[in-house]
Amino acid sequence: MRILAIDSSAQVASVAILSDGAVLAEYSVDYKKTHSQTLLPMIDEVLRMTETAKEDIGAIAVAAGPGSFTGLRIGAATVKGLAMVWNVPVVPVSTVAGLACNLAGTDALVCPLMDARRGQVYTGVYGFEDTTLVEYVPDACLTIEPLIAKVNELGRKVTFVGDAIEVFRAKIGQSVTVPYSFAPIHLAKQSAASVGWLGLQLLAEGRTVRAEEFVPTYLRVSQAEREREERLEGK
Repeated sequence: MRILAIDSSAQVASVAILSDGAVLAEYSVDYKKTHSQTLLPMIDEVLRMTETAKEDIGAIAVAAGPGSFTGLRIGAATVKGLAMVWNVPVVPVSTVAGLACNLAGTDALVCPLMDARRGQVYTGVYGFEDTTLVEYVPDACLTIEPLIAKVNELGRKVTFVGDAIEVFRAKIGQSVTVPYSFAPIHLAKQSAASVGWLGLQLLAEGRTVRAEEFVPTYLRVSQAEREREERLEGK
């Protein structure tokens, strides 16, 4: 049985095919393309290159959020359509948990930092017991100051990973009191292989939903919704 994994939660578009014991293919693009242009051709390519028929796919793992509203919606529409046609379950995977799994097995805590704009990050804090993911701080949308306070309170070395590292590198240097490091560039951003790796574990635990039940996790309202609320409050 194979699993298709998809992450379109940020600028990176990433697609992977995994079996129970291997990553058979991963295709990632982080270059001036919209997910509506890239995602379906990328899926078609990894299926073709791995000679994977729709009958071989047992589930679809997807980075379910938080993340870019547009990216999550494109990913959700793609996954729901494929899962309905193929009659397979969807495995929702936390985007930040999937990002943390880029560093699976490390003895440090892992703190994903996804740029949520407006001075905020989508984040959480995770660790690993062997290869089992452990949540220390649940997924949240925070400003950097309370997040750093939580990291300092945990009192353990930490590795930061994600596209907001450069935005907050100086603040981290000024305020983090525990030993810390930054993920290297080849592990710093979204990877469908990591989403699929965690998705296989969740699938084994039965943590799936039907295609029609799947909805992304946003953690906050969109800019359009926020502006609408502000207009209504101003009347």
